[in-house]
Amino acid sequence: MSDRLSPGAPSPLPGVAWGAVVRHGDVRGSFRELWRASAFGALDVERTGLAGAAFVQANLSTSAPGVLRGLHFHRRQLDHWIVASGRALVALVDVRPLVAGTAGRPLVEVRELAADGTVTIPTGVAHGFLALEPLELVYLVTNEFDGSDELGFAWDDPLAAVPWPAVAGTPDGRPILSDRDRSNPSLPALVARLRAT
Repeated sequence: MSDRLSPGAPSPLPGVAWGAVVRHGDVRGSFRELWRASAFGALDVERTGLAGAAFVQANLSTSAPGVLRGLHFHRRQLDHWIVASGRALVALVDVRPLVAGTAGRPLVEVRELAADGTVTIPTGVAHGFLALEPLELVYLVTNEFDGSDELGFAWDDPLAAVPWPAVAGTPDGRPILSDRDRSNPSLPALVARLRAT
């Protein structure tokens, strides 16, 4: 590993990689190299869902504490997330065995990411996060956004059973959601749709 990125603990989900960006600082401030092609490695079709994929878009998401984004799913996109500031509880749900019909329950991984934390999420792994404090998340993707690969399922789906904590500051302890995330189907409904296509 280079002096730009330190590895994280291994993931039980194939293709998922956790790590941290190395911050170089002095009295003036700091510098972080967020991504370098030669250090990242090849983007193979198994991880990206497309042959010849490359990172083609970078985004910055800001979220207030208590905002939950997810659970989102892509068939043709690798995501590489970097927490620029704040803390998030990240949940990953491996949907691949369910779609293939080889498992009855998905494998779920939940970790907290703080500033400089990274995670690489391959195609077929649903993902979401809960902002634990004001959050800035940078993410690189291998598919330009056009809406055709934006799938998802309910953040509180009982089959996935992600252990989201109660949110302080909301009347019912539930997270703050977008209209899209509030109306996502169940995980079994998403799997049935994917198997049919």
